[in-house]
This record gives sequence, C-alpha cells and structure tokens, in this order.
Amino acid sequence: MVADKKKILILGCKGCVTVCNVGGLKEAEILASSMKIARKKEGNDIDIDVQVLERQCDTEYVAGIRDVVGNYEAAVSLACGVGPQFLSEMYKDRTFYPGVNTTFFGGAVQHGVWEERCAGCGSCAIHHFGGLCPIARCAKSLMNGPCGGSSKGVCEVGKDTLCIWDAIVKKKMESGRLEDLIGVKPIKSWKTARDGGPRRSIREELVQGNI
Repeated sequence: MVADKKKILILGCKGCVTVCNVGGLKEAEILASSMKIARKKEGNDIDIDVQVLERQCDTEYVAGIRDVVGNYEAAVSLACGVGPQFLSEMYKDRTFYPGVNTTFFGGAVQHGVWEERCAGCGSCAIHHFGGLCPIARCAKSLMNGPCGGSSKGVCEVGKDTLCIWDAIVKKKMESGRLEDLIGVKPIKSWKTARDGGPRRSIREELVQGNI
C-alpha cells in the first residue's frame, strides 16, 4: 500500500490492539524496523516515524497529531478498522492505510489465543442461553438449537469448532434449568444488526450540545 511513499508515519494505539499485542508501541516499532530493513535491501530507503495515540476511536486523541501529520506522505494505522476511518475523516487531505485486519469482537481464552464472543447484533439475548451467545458462536446462528450436526461437542463445520449449543444445554442441565430451552424462541429481529447502514450508540446523559 505504501510502496511508493518515502516518508511514513506508523500510528499505534494504546487501546484494544495494545492489549492483544497487535498495534501498540512495540508492534509499531517492529513494523517500522521491518519496513526500513526491507526498503534498504531494495535500495529504496524511507523515513519512518512512530507515534502511539491514547485511542484512535476518539477525536480528542486523533487531534493530537494535527501539528505533525502534514509532514508525511502517508500514515499506517495499527488500530482496529475504526482508527484509519477516524483519522481519514479528521484529516481530509491526508492518506491513511490500515495496518490491521479487524476480524471480530473477542476475548482471550489462553495466552496468545482470542475467540469471537459477540457479533455486535444490537439485541442481546444471551440471558436465554445461560449467558452464552448462539448468534456469534453457532456456525448457523441458531436461536433454537442444537441442530443435530455436532458430535461429542464438536460442530460439523470442523474439528476445531466447538458446538456452543452443546455447551448451552450442558450448562442448563448442570444448573437444573433445562426447561428454559423448551419454549421456542421467536425469530430474531435483525434491525439492530449490521445491515441497514452504520449504527450509532448514544448516551443522552453524556452528549454535549447537538449531535
């Protein structure tokens, strides 16, 4: 993406990407060093600087590079996909590139391993399922499972995919509340999910002035 650029800014973020060792100061410095070495081998030296913002999903912190961003031909953001968009919206005459492929909302299940836990669908119903999410964690997003396509707790889509419905049923059995799963859950409303354009979350008590 930046093969033709000579002066580049690598922008790290102290938020989620730092916690999961993707886009913090250490990763930004490693990327900068790797790019310098690669370019030097090509005989195409570049000038790279590194800066880490408190967060790239907040205009207050994105504004922190206002005085320096114009010194670079391009900037690579190591935040999630929100970061380069916030940067691009604030600095309309500058070009920002994504340095991270954002895949899901997850949590650490062991050191160095993260798994998806939430699809951000906007109408949470995990209280029906023992606090476990069949939307994000079932291959078919079934609200009335299991489907019968799993064996020994493993989903039919692959041996590395655990059947969340197996876990839901076992948890309900262990808590003596299996009857919670007997009634048919209504068809899920997807009006709060991704389709239909970008979503907003508004806390009226925090809003200052007009939106």
